[in-house]
Amino acid sequence: MVCRTLAGSQAAWPWLIAPLGASAVLVFGVPSSPLAQPWAVVAGNALSTLVGIACVRWVASPEIAAALAVGLAIALMFALRCLHPPGGASALLVVLNGIRDPFFALTPVLVNSVLLVAVGMLFNGATRRPYPHRAAAVSRQARDDEADAVDADLNAVLARYNQVLDISRDDLKALLQDTQLSAYQRKLANLTCGDIMSKRLITVGHQTLLQQAWALFQEHRIKALPVVNAAGGIVGIVTPADFMRAGDGDRGMNFETRLRKLRGWTDGSVSAGSGRVGDIMTRQVRVASVNRHLSELIPLFGSTGHHHIPIIDGADHLVGIVTQSDVVAALSALGPASRDRLYD
Repeated sequence: MVCRTLAGSQAAWPWLIAPLGASAVLVFGVPSSPLAQPWAVVAGNALSTLVGIACVRWVASPEIAAALAVGLAIALMFALRCLHPPGGASALLVVLNGIRDPFFALTPVLVNSVLLVAVGMLFNGATRRPYPHRAAAVSRQARDDEADAVDADLNAVLARYNQVLDISRDDLKALLQDTQLSAYQRKLANLTCGDIMSKRLITVGHQTLLQQAWALFQEHRIKALPVVNAAGGIVGIVTPADFMRAGDGDRGMNFETRLRKLRGWTDGSVSAGSGRVGDIMTRQVRVASVNRHLSELIPLFGSTGHHHIPIIDGADHLVGIVTQSDVVAALSALGPASRDRLYD
């Protein structure tokens, strides 16, 4: 009614034009689309109308003028970043009706477009859909170099497709990151200790000589040796730190004496009775079930100082070990499948 009042009863053209119906579909139906933003609606319709009027005035053939008007309108909207599909219809409309007066671009086209955008802001605001649309905030969890790599990959893919998408680049990037995060969370929730544990185990017994245990550390470059009984159950764990603590057991010893004691354990010069794994192993061992979810295990590594957690089956037999490296590999998406490698 506002536009009708401005046009007056004596106007030579209608107060409402058909392309605005298509504009309304975009503004009210897909308000987040780049094609539906205020600049696209207002400039796309008004400028395309002016292009059509210019073609009517300067091109004698209606057929050529129609084709030229639509083509030039599209080129102008691309150049000014106001691509709006109904703009092509606005350019064609003025050619088909032979409209030559530039005032037609002001009213009804410009006025109608501005009013449509204003009502769109009110409606979409009331329905909690921000309009004009603001690009979704891109997650800052990734490191800057990783974010730059994602940007480069996205640019390369968009350039390869060479298509105009009905979604902004930032929104597309945010959607991709949210999708990746959801997939990551689902994957993490489904991972169990059995999926990521190291299965190749080097174990020792309670009576294993310290010299032999130390040799295993050096040979396999590992940092923990589970101590098992004859039935395959875990009874303790020994690490290089246990050797150090045992060598420091007598506070009355000076450093040289403690070092000599430690070397005696590892080279076999100390008597066998004082050089067994059972003498220095940690007996209180935190274990986890093979079916336990990885998400439940992560706090143990983060807050309790654990570096190796033995994994047991339903019969309490040792079947694997999960290390911090295993967790990092899983979280880095290196594959949830069980790896037949030696733990570190």
